Amino acid sequence: MADVEIHGTCDDRFAAVKAAFAANFAQGTEDGASVAVTVDGEMVVDLWAGNAVAESAEAATAPWQEDTIVNVYSTTKTMAGLCMLMLADRGQLDFNAPVVTYWPEFAAGGKQDVRVRHIMGHTSGLSGWEAPITLEQLYNGTESADLLAEQTPWWEPGTASGYHAVTLGQLQGEILRRIDGRTLGTFFREEVAGPLGADFHIGFGPELDHRCGELVPPGNTLAGEDLAEDSLPYRTLLSINLDATEPQTRAWRAAEIPAAGGFGNARAVARVHSAMACGGSVGGITLLSEAGVEKVFEEQAHGIDQVLGTEIKFGMGFGLPTEVMPLPSERAFYWGGWGGSLAVIDMDARMSVAYVMNRMFPTLEGDLRGAMLLMAAYGSLG
Repeated sequence: MADVEIHGTCDDRFAAVKAAFAANFAQGTEDGASVAVTVDGEMVVDLWAGNAVAESAEAATAPWQEDTIVNVYSTTKTMAGLCMLMLADRGQLDFNAPVVTYWPEFAAGGKQDVRVRHIMGHTSGLSGWEAPITLEQLYNGTESADLLAEQTPWWEPGTASGYHAVTLGQLQGEILRRIDGRTLGTFFREEVAGPLGADFHIGFGPELDHRCGELVPPGNTLAGEDLAEDSLPYRTLLSINLDATEPQTRAWRAAEIPAAGGFGNARAVARVHSAMACGGSVGGITLLSEAGVEKVFEEQAHGIDQVLGTEIKFGMGFGLPTEVMPLPSERAFYWGGWGGSLAVIDMDARMSVAYVMNRMFPTLEGDLRGAMLLMAAYGSLG
């Protein structure tokens, strides 16, 4: 796809981002993708290109349009984390409080002292389901959360992180529902996406199906390579066995899966995060105070993650810079999704960078496509 046409707009200062985006296609690493950058709340890069449906001999391709949306997997966690931060900023949620303060049944299995911050920082010991669950159980947010409430933690909460790949959203969603009464997807739509005009969705009806691009699965399940059956990565990632075909189904799209089921494009992700980059407010819309955003930087864990096997520093709901994930600013935070989607928020630069694609890279740790776009965005700041 060397001759792919790049669509959208790009401020002249950020020409390097457009060049890096085009290079990804020229190198044959993309089918369809979008990239967006905001600075001071203004969209300075909004580009898309390629095919929303992968090329094949059997089917005609459909171009990636301005309003194409795709499943971004764990980049959805940034949206769920924002919702939790908003509750805390409103005084409705205390991250240091025991989860049982809001969800009494959670005390089962000796979890009466597990704090909300342990969930936000992936240290609760509930990185997977004790017995593997079905997709139907996952789609029922209350049922899948109730199963976690019955469990005993797999390690001492607060002592180490173990990436809560899918369970994080079910836990956060149930806490939010107990406090607010709404599901997390509804809260996000009414309190975040709606006011900001952001085209990001955590659970939606068939009216948006015609705009959904098709992911190109990586050829492996969420767990990737073979794992020892008694290992924490195996128990975590195989407790709901996903192979990336699920987002093509109506059931997945309708369900609210706050850790992995969000649909959007780079413009939508960058738009939501622009509010955080600007201290909680953008374009006259306030989601939370600057102090509320600063909660992100409260370190919850730093070390080798027991599930991912790599160094990660977790703040409150987001990843923080490390030598493995270096960012030019210590006041930047990030997360990404299975396959390669990426979101970075920098409060010093007042910048948000987002990358969303449909051809999936086979690991959870991301790939160079988004990294090159991020480097180009930082280089463009001067």
